[in-house]
Amino acid sequence: MKKTVYTKAGQVGLVEVERPHIEASDDVILRIVRTCVCGSDLWSYRNPDIEAGHQNSGHEALGIVEEIGDAISTVKPGDFVIAPFTHGCGHCDACLAGYDGTCDCHEGGDNWSDGVQAEYMRFECANWALVKIPGQPSDYTEAMLKSLLTLADVMPTGYHAARVAHVKRGDKVVVIGDGAVGQCAVIAAKMRGASQIVLMSRHEDRQQMALEFGATAVVAERGEEGIAKVREILGGGADAALECVGTAAAVDQALGVLHNGGRLGFVGVPHYNNRALGSTFAQNISVAGGAASVTTYDKQFLLKAVLDGDINPGRVFTHSYSLDEIDQAYRDMDERKTIKAIIVMK
Repeated sequence: MKKTVYTKAGQVGLVEVERPHIEASDDVILRIVRTCVCGSDLWSYRNPDIEAGHQNSGHEALGIVEEIGDAISTVKPGDFVIAPFTHGCGHCDACLAGYDGTCDCHEGGDNWSDGVQAEYMRFECANWALVKIPGQPSDYTEAMLKSLLTLADVMPTGYHAARVAHVKRGDKVVVIGDGAVGQCAVIAAKMRGASQIVLMSRHEDRQQMALEFGATAVVAERGEEGIAKVREILGGGADAALECVGTAAAVDQALGVLHNGGRLGFVGVPHYNNRALGSTFAQNISVAGGAASVTTYDKQFLLKAVLDGDINPGRVFTHSYSLDEIDQAYRDMDERKTIKAIIVMK
């Protein structure tokens, strides 16, 4: 089968490898129907020290169940499923509290997928984490398949930012980051009843998409100028800030737009190590964030919201590619020619 690997900094390619097989009783083998490139994949893509042949970090997919381990009771061969980037067990304290993205039973490396930009994948710890979709891919339009694919990561991740920041009806919310996760955070803030949603964005196409998703204003400025502009629009600080980038600068922006007693939800994978929690003490800021509860949110309400047409997050996929075009998909993401690249499997 074909599988994506990093070939050097700024380049990915395909290699032929053996198809995965069942290794543990709770494994499932999936034939990939749709996968995509995530903004977080670009961190490794840009890494000048990346080793040729290193497995790529792709982690979002829709698939058809091909084989199941002996312990699997929730899906069967032929089922159409969402393959979340996380692998919760469904019964530990973390999962029962709605934090399956950081499952107590699957800590560390075996809680996150990678190497999913391939023709097949082995989904580990699969019994609870996979999310069944009614019917088969042929029952859905391409637009609907795009929205279903967002449920593997970006839509639940955007929702997670709003949830951990306790966004509630009437809140004034600021979203930091205009990529797919930021766009989905706008959708989530609207779902939870925010009265004002300000997106911080410098890109006109992304600004327009966010306004169509429910943003009420856009701020292109950064630093102190951007903070002042947000506060002017909101008539003071924000109730909640949703950080969807993963840089120290984005965290600074998020903290700067909040009023004292505000709430920060962060879901951008951190690429900083200098942000001390004590820095929020003087503001009484509540800070929470981490990996999204994909399976919980999908099973409880996000899958239904997509199937019912209440939300249409698949619009974040602005260009489609074949697996053979995976390097172009990465390049276009890196150059901001597409918001999110979807890979359509043959």
